[in-house]
Formats: sequence, structure tokens, C-alpha cells
Amino acid sequence: MKNIFFLIAILFSHLTLSQNFKQMKETIHQFELTNLVGEKFNMSSLKGKKIMIVNTASKCGLTYQYEILEKLYNDFKSENFVIVGFPSNNFLWQEPGSNEEIAKFCLENYGVSFPMMEKVSVRGSKMHPLYKFLTDKNKNGYKDSSVKWNFQKYLIDENGYLVKIISSRVKPDDPSVLDWIKS
Repeated sequence: MKNIFFLIAILFSHLTLSQNFKQMKETIHQFELTNLVGEKFNMSSLKGKKIMIVNTASKCGLTYQYEILEKLYNDFKSENFVIVGFPSNNFLWQEPGSNEEIAKFCLENYGVSFPMMEKVSVRGSKMHPLYKFLTDKNKNGYKDSSVKWNFQKYLIDENGYLVKIISSRVKPDDPSVLDWIKS
């Protein structure tokens, strides 16, 4: 009988520690950003939604993904899903434009209507704090990573926790992404 109580006590303490750890992890909701037109954008406004964060560029071989992202956003925005784009010029200077030029490019060429933030650095010494969160397991509680190229995707659950990292080469409407959105 003592062994059963001992096992129950160990199990209970493990569950309590796991819950406390989850509560201590940071979430994406803590970030206040600035969008392409200079307005404040609080990630806390996205609580309860699944979020795809993607770094973008207008002069990249993967720029066509804007079209797929826009379709995905329109298909699922009514189902608590949102895409947030972050233009960056970290890879072969493929996003040289100003915020105003990027906004014009996105609208005129792809009709982008999902939230687009101001141009940021997604790696290196000037890495934006949100990307420090996304790439550091000590902050996101999920996994260490690095942004390897334009159009890398980070999937965030409804509670603001990072749950999956998707390579740039994987299209935004890949079946694994669609299954995640629909689950």
C-alpha cells in the first residue's frame, strides 16, 4: 500500500511540475509589433487563433508563395487561423524595399490582405525579439532553430505556443499544414 501512495505522489508531483513549466513558457502573445503602415499590432489580439508566422521577400524564387499564403488565409481566416508576414532582407538582399514599397508590392502583385509587419531582421545580431523567441527553445519551450531562408514558417497554437517549424521549401498549403489548421 505504501508503494501505491509513493507512486501516486511521484506521479502527482511530475504532473504539477509539467503544468508549472508550461505556465512558465513564454507565448507569442507578449509581443507588440509595428505593421507595414506604422500602426501598432499586438499579438495578444490573436489569442484563440492558430497563427502561421512567415518571413517574406519580394525578390526570391519562393515569392510565389505569397499567392498560396493569401489563398490559405482567405480559406481559413473564418476558422480562427491567421498568417502574419515579416519581410526581411537577410538572404541575398531579396527584400531591399522600404515598408511602403513592400506594402505596395504585396497588394498589387498578390492582393495580400493578411497582416504584414514592418521589415525586420530574422537572424544575426539585429534579430527581432519575436524571432529570438521563435528560434530559442529556452524562450519558446519547443525547439531551437534558425531561419534558413525566406518563407520559413512557424506554426503557433491557439494558446500562443510554438508547435511546429516548416521549411521554406514546403508550400504553405502542404497537407501537413492543412491538417494542422483543421485539427
